[in-house]
Amino acid sequence: MKKITFLSALFLTACVTINIYFPAAAAEQVADEIIQDIQSTEPEIPQKKESPQKKESPQSRSPEWQTNIYKLVDQAVSVFISSAHAEANLSVDSADIRRITASMRARFAELSVFYRQGVIGIKSDGFLTVKVEPSLKDRNKVNKLIAAENADRNKLYQAIAQANGHPEWFEQIKSTFADRWISNAESGWWYQTPSGSWKQK
Repeated sequence: MKKITFLSALFLTACVTINIYFPAAAAEQVADEIIQDIQSTEPEIPQKKESPQKKESPQSRSPEWQTNIYKLVDQAVSVFISSAHAEANLSVDSADIRRITASMRARFAELSVFYRQGVIGIKSDGFLTVKVEPSLKDRNKVNKLIAAENADRNKLYQAIAQANGHPEWFEQIKSTFADRWISNAESGWWYQTPSGSWKQK
């Protein structure tokens, strides 16, 4: 009888559906932080590392095996249920993300010159394009800058989605960043509206 009860508890645990949905508010905050960091001329301040969680020390007196198992089942159910109702956080702590943002930060000084000149504009999808044809001497440079930046932006969105274990979030992350790139554009820069027209900040 006890064995049946135990198996029933495990079955109920397995049936709990984890329903983590895209954390839109967290994504906007993360996008703003990343974009502002890339576009900042201030020296980077190292982030504080979170202290590792303390591991539970093994108990000197072990209770009966069934009691331990039931406790584990109860904890698992609690975690699953809270996961089903709580909005997920968005992690941006990975080697790929750091490498990509460093590349974008190093490129920004050159891009900003052409932003101010109106040569480069931000499209409604958050990627860059040539808005006004540059001079002949700058044409190749501008095209290379745009291609490299757009490639990095695409990689960044993929890296964030992968870092959070949700590659299917790519499109939502890209859409969030598209809006935040425009919101964080500096005065004088050009951006494209959803209708396709161009406006200056």
